[in-house]
Order: sequence, then C-alpha cells, then structure tokens
Amino acid sequence: MVLMSSRAHSAHTPLEIGETIELDVTGIAHGGVSVARHEGRVVFVADAIPGERVRARVTDAKKKSFARATTVEVLDASEDRRDHVWAEAALDRDPEDRAGGAEFGHISPERQRALKAEVLTDAMRRFGDVELAAEEGEDLAEALAELVEPAPGDEQTGGLGYRTRVRLHVDAETGAVGPYAARSRRVIPVESLPLATEGIAQIAPLGESMPGAATVDLIDPAADDPRMLLGLTEEKTRAGENDTIRELVEDRGFLVRAGGFWQVHRQAPAVLFTAVRDAILDLIDDGRFDPAAGNLDLYGGAGLLAAAMAEAAGPALKVTTVEADAGATDDAAENLSELVGALALTARVDRHLAELLQASAPVRDRLRRGTVVLDPPRSGAGGGVTGQIAELAPANIVYVACDPVALARDTKTLRESGYELTGLRAFDIFPHTHHFETLATFQRA
Repeated sequence: MVLMSSRAHSAHTPLEIGETIELDVTGIAHGGVSVARHEGRVVFVADAIPGERVRARVTDAKKKSFARATTVEVLDASEDRRDHVWAEAALDRDPEDRAGGAEFGHISPERQRALKAEVLTDAMRRFGDVELAAEEGEDLAEALAELVEPAPGDEQTGGLGYRTRVRLHVDAETGAVGPYAARSRRVIPVESLPLATEGIAQIAPLGESMPGAATVDLIDPAADDPRMLLGLTEEKTRAGENDTIRELVEDRGFLVRAGGFWQVHRQAPAVLFTAVRDAILDLIDDGRFDPAAGNLDLYGGAGLLAAAMAEAAGPALKVTTVEADAGATDDAAENLSELVGALALTARVDRHLAELLQASAPVRDRLRRGTVVLDPPRSGAGGGVTGQIAELAPANIVYVACDPVALARDTKTLRESGYELTGLRAFDIFPHTHHFETLATFQRA
C-alpha cells in the first residue's frame, strides 16, 4: 500500500540539497510523486515508478520527517516505464529544465490508472474511514486497474492530443513563452505540446516572444474556432471573462465563457454528464429521486451537471444551480432556458446554504426530499459546506471531485452525519498527469 508519512529516524545522516542518493521506490503518494526511504527518512521522489531503484537528486531537505528528490537515473527500471511522451519533460534533461504538467508521462497508461486507483483507495481509507476492497474471488490488482476508467478514445491515442485548454506563461525578463518547470515558477520554452489538441498546436506561440503578457491561454472549443487569450501584466480582469464560446456535449450545445471553467479533456464533459445522469437514473430506479423536490446543483458553473439531472429526470425537474461566478451563472441560465423548473443563482455556496437553513418548514421539507449534486473546487466542499448540506439532509448527494483526499475528508463528514456511501466511480480524464475525477453517491440512511 501507499506510504504517505513516517517518523523520522533519529540517527539518519542529514541530507543536503543537490546531494545524489540511491532509492528503492516502494509506493505512490498523492500529488504525482513516488515514495522511498533513505536511512529511515521518507523521501518523495519525482519521475520514478514504484518498484524501481533510482538515483535521485535531493531538492528539499528542510523537514525532519521527509525530503524531496527528483530522479536523474534509473538503475532498475519498472516494466511499466516508457519513453516520456513529452521530450521536454524527459529524464535526459536536468530536473530544473523539465517541463511540468505531464508527471506520469513516463508510465504506461494502464499503470497510471492503477496508481491513481491506489491513491484513491488509500485516501478513502486514511481520511474517509472507507475500506475499498476487491469483491470475493476478484484479484486486487485487477480490481484497482478497473476502478479508474479511461476516457473514450484514450486507449487508441495513448492519452495524447486531448487537452482543449492549455495555459502557458511568459517569462517577465525575456518574454519567452512556455509551461512552468515541474514544481517551479520558471518558464521553460518548449517545441511541442503533446497533450494538446491539434487545434491548440496550430495556434500555440511556441518559440515566440510576448513581452507585456503574463499568461497565454489556448482554447479549442468543440463547436467554435480555436483562440488565444492573453493575460496582460497590467490588467486585473480575467482574459476572456466576457467572451462566450460554444461547446458541444454529444449533441447538446453549451455557451461558456472563454476565460471561464470548462473541463480540459475533449471527452470529459460528456463523461461527467453521463456519469451524473446515470447516477440520477439509478436513484430513480430505486424510487429515491423526486424531480419536484428542492434539488440543488452546487458550484454549478455553466449548468453542465444540472442539464445531466434534467436528461435523467425529464422536463418536470425542479433544480436550482448555484455558482459564485456571475458570468458562469448567466451562461447556466441560457443553457438551461428550456427547463421551466431551472433557476440559476449567483451566490457563494456557503451563504446560499445558510439562507436555506433559515427557510420555512415547507421549503426545508422540499429540500429534504431533494438531491444535491455538487462539483466543488480542488479543495473540496470542506467541513463547513459539507456540514451545511448534512444539516439540510437531502435524500441523496452526488459528489463530483477532482481531489481524492478532499473527497475522502468530506466523505467522512457525510458518513458521520448519517449518510451511506453507495457508489464510487473514477475517471482518468487527465492522462499522463496524477489528476483524475471521482463521482461518489451518498444516500441518507
């Protein structure tokens, strides 16, 4: 299993930044780094694979309990090691000059998904008090391999060419354009973007100088032309926040702010739309979903998941989508305009829930019969919002999470508040990175 922490060995030799050490890599940690030990001290090592023996350069040794290092040579390679999908992030480069954003690019896609499943399993056990185990007669390794599902088409493409949104940065002194170095804020000029779509590759200003800009956002919408948004150093407004683009999820159109949030994988919106729709359909089959109740879509963005609820429940659905970004709320109102029972509100989720907790008894009863869908930021809903949801006591909760540890912590809060975790799926919609999405379904006991 994953080793995430350990007490420092009282007699270990101090490590120095820049020192090279040999490590036997034993596990995977949340954040895209592997785990090893050096004289009893935990070392989080980048660009390695569990099971390998590597030579690594120490990059951080300030903590007594652990250190950080980056692989510079593989002494005993895993059978899952591959040539890195991004030449500018490969092992033959000095660690400081490796492009960031593809930290799993040296690992076979199948092993990437298995490692993500290990991270999810470990997070749910340690932070959620939930033990995920193989079914009787099922091999644990096979169960882990199937827990995280690939996005459609990725097995054919090797997980390349999927990103419809890429942010590059501009060096303040030279004007050079590129991604940040791994675990750094230093701009690395590159000649390729292998995870990006062809549309982005055609407009990416690689090799160019763009003084005066701070960021370069490249966008390749499903139903619009690719475009480039410059974030200027002097401007405080978000580039593209007032410009709308057209996206397509299967055969359904969505208006989205060019500078707003939308999933980066070409297939990710459809994957999550379908997963939420199917979760609602399962609740309907079990007689647990009431379309006329006080259903909520929290952190609703442009209305993608509220639309998924509507596809499952039909035109009689009543749902309120809550989003703090006014532009996204306007888009949600447009995207849900055909749904008579939909209401799009601009509000902070915690403040809106606080108001609902003060509502009249009939309103609270409708909320109690309702279903909450939420897709919070990477930090998760947190104990405050999760506690508010539990106090509202909806019949069901469908939680979409982009961070397994945040999900696990919120899972613990919900379970302690009387909810049962009844479903868990994970989706590898960020190939060659450590990120993935998870969908968890909870039912009030």
